[in-house]
Amino acid sequence: MASTLPAAVGFLAEVRQDGGRPLDAVFASLGSRAELKERTADQSLRTVVLHSGAPDGAHARARGRTLVLAGELYNQDELLRLLPPGQALPGTDAALVLALFDTYDAHAFRLLNGRFAALVAAPGRAVLATDHAGSVPLYVSAAPGRVLAATEAKALRTAPAGRPLAARPVRRLPGTHQVPAGTVLDIEVATGNCVTHRTWTPPLARRIMREEEAVESVRHAVEHAVRARTGADTPLVVLSGGIDSSTVAALAARRSAGPIDTVSMGTDEADEFPQARVVAGHIGSAHREITIPTADLLRRLPHTVRAAECLDPDIVEYLLPLTALYLRLGDQGRRILTGYGADIPLGGMHREDRLPELDTAVCRDMDTFDGLNEMTPTLSGIGGHWSTHPYWDRDVLDLLVSLEAGLKRRYGQDKWVLRAAMGDVLPHEVVVRPKLGVHEGSGTTSSFTRLLTDAGVPRDRVRRAKQLVVQELFDQVVVEGRQPDEVATGAVVELVADRLPAGVRPVPR
Repeated sequence: MASTLPAAVGFLAEVRQDGGRPLDAVFASLGSRAELKERTADQSLRTVVLHSGAPDGAHARARGRTLVLAGELYNQDELLRLLPPGQALPGTDAALVLALFDTYDAHAFRLLNGRFAALVAAPGRAVLATDHAGSVPLYVSAAPGRVLAATEAKALRTAPAGRPLAARPVRRLPGTHQVPAGTVLDIEVATGNCVTHRTWTPPLARRIMREEEAVESVRHAVEHAVRARTGADTPLVVLSGGIDSSTVAALAARRSAGPIDTVSMGTDEADEFPQARVVAGHIGSAHREITIPTADLLRRLPHTVRAAECLDPDIVEYLLPLTALYLRLGDQGRRILTGYGADIPLGGMHREDRLPELDTAVCRDMDTFDGLNEMTPTLSGIGGHWSTHPYWDRDVLDLLVSLEAGLKRRYGQDKWVLRAAMGDVLPHEVVVRPKLGVHEGSGTTSSFTRLLTDAGVPRDRVRRAKQLVVQELFDQVVVEGRQPDEVATGAVVELVADRLPAGVRPVPR
């Protein structure tokens, strides 16, 4: 793959038969903008592409069809083998996908391993597609005569109400829906009627492997995913010193001609700097430590909600330290690799020694990740960067999820198979280090909780208060379109505390 960032990191596309008034392209992600306009006999296409310097690579046109792609592919070599003999090789990911669409139609998206959202405008049709994990969110508003699609819901906040679709509705944006992960929506523009195709689902069957076979398979799969996400440029790896991020950093370093860059983030409440230094020293990376005062961290809550467009307070809490870090990095245009997400297919956040309960937890987590936007590139995009997550590569997920639970919890260790796969690459103390979530290692959980209790929220109402805070922030920065720097987190907390039912708040001391 190219060493540069993806050609496009987002888009707003409008397929219309009525020639209505275009929407304003509103994005939280930073980037240059380019506009594409086309007109055919029966409909028009207007697209605003958020790009990194090469907008022509974000779209392709052939045989009356136009494809717009935000993101990138990771299995180009495999896909090129599917093209007819003698056909000129496409020069961009967008052109490659469009060439496959000519042969496979909407089912072409079942072939792709990537991090993308896509729209194909064809005669009478608008075909919308997400990658297997929905890691680049995609939103749609459809009505007879028009289909609007965008990689950020806020871009559709002024759209006329669309018709109901078989997709998740977005809070307080009537007729706007989020395209499910691993899904194609094939919409007839004239009527707004929609046919849904699933392109990927998490595996339910479990593989039985010998220990050495499982360890080798995991090592190979993660190595390949890291290699597919790095090019000639020096990548930046977010490093906590835990097994997940340390694995990504070590594998990136092993294939780099020179030292890679790593960065760790902490607050005045907590950090994992000593653990990360062990790994950075071992792999010889150019390492940075960034400390963000707790007050500054909490001021990033509106930015996190605006970027993730997520209503789950737990997820927002996980993503808050990452958002704060990305905003502090500077030097726009970095390709960032993370270890985020390994806990979901490996059950790393669960301490279940009984294997049925562990596998139940993995199934539940894989069933409920969709729509949470944990992997959205907009989190790093608000700082002008592009992030990607090797553990959520399609092939890695297919393997990790399908491993029988005894390979995930073994010899008293969580994520045993990953730890065993990296035993010859990382220091022993890193391999055996217990799991600690990024929100725990940075002190985010305790600081968010204390912010609420200091406002008079009882501890038994903290979780509900967090939900209400996130909802209020979503309404302000996504639905109403306020800039996050205009939103005072403390004022929102006070507003929520005052809305809690009478009789549950103690008198502040």
